[in-house]
Amino acid sequence: MELLPPSETMYRALLNRDSSFEGIFFVGVRTTGIFCRPTCAAKKPAPENVDFFATQNEAVERGYRPCLRCHPMDPNGHPPKLIERLRAEVERAPDGRLTDKELAALEIDPSTARRQFKRHYGMTFQAYHRARRMGVALGQVRNGGRVDEARNGSGFESESGFREAFTRIFGETPTNAKTSAPLLAERIDTPLGAMIAVTDDEGLRLLEFIDRHGTERELSVLRKRLRTNVVPGKHRHLEAVRSQLADYFSGKNLKFNIPLAPVGSPFQLRAWNILQSIPEGETRSYSWMAKRLGDENARRAVGRANGTNMICIIIPCHRVIRADGTLCGYGGGLWRKKWLLDHERHWVQK
Repeated sequence: MELLPPSETMYRALLNRDSSFEGIFFVGVRTTGIFCRPTCAAKKPAPENVDFFATQNEAVERGYRPCLRCHPMDPNGHPPKLIERLRAEVERAPDGRLTDKELAALEIDPSTARRQFKRHYGMTFQAYHRARRMGVALGQVRNGGRVDEARNGSGFESESGFREAFTRIFGETPTNAKTSAPLLAERIDTPLGAMIAVTDDEGLRLLEFIDRHGTERELSVLRKRLRTNVVPGKHRHLEAVRSQLADYFSGKNLKFNIPLAPVGSPFQLRAWNILQSIPEGETRSYSWMAKRLGDENARRAVGRANGTNMICIIIPCHRVIRADGTLCGYGGGLWRKKWLLDHERHWVQK
């Protein structure tokens, strides 16, 4: 996450509508669920009701929707009509989905929508909608997992409305848990984007980037295999992962000692154990892993096992590269894989 000026400086710039801060920060208003440019002409919120962000994407991932007055997503004012219409469709149901079939029914060509959205915002339409959906579900989980009452303008008229939306994404409500205690989830901000951590008493079950395409599917897998649900909550393992991730990203300590409880097949669990043996600042090949697993021809199986790892960074699948030294295959995006490897090498060599 980019460094921001002091909060007092940004709030003063907001009050003064200081144009020199355009592009430096964006401000989210907790009481409306909207985020703005620093020069927005809207009524100014009290300082305790604002969140500051370095980028528009961070604000979206935290559950804020762009202001219709100052258009913070659009560097040149009003977006193209198609983009405006797509965003309006998202806001009608931010916790839902818009399939290609539904877009076609709205007389919107899905490929055109994807292309224009990517060109205008640098992110796909699906990624934007996914970030809004996850943001709605997790954006109000604050102070160690507490679910605040949904506020005006957040897309829900009541706390129950928010909980219903959360249930549609993460599973049943706590009162309907079938056979075991619920899994507890918390949002964690990192320099590479927002993450979601999920745990129970056994240990950490999931740590993924919220904007990753497969994160929602993995949450569904956890619910089904463990026959329970996922709810926002507080847990000592969540506190530990938050603290240790902060140390990792600052370079203070690249090692983790959080209890892990990954869910997978015996082969997957063996592969993930081998991943944890790769030292910080180093890389290994798929062939190396296959040999450690006792089958030199199991490179593809190794790749699939790494791809199904639900605890990124801590189970370091980013440390596996091709035999020729080139990067490949990372669910969070190759740019994140490169960043993590560069980060670890830098601090190991210091």
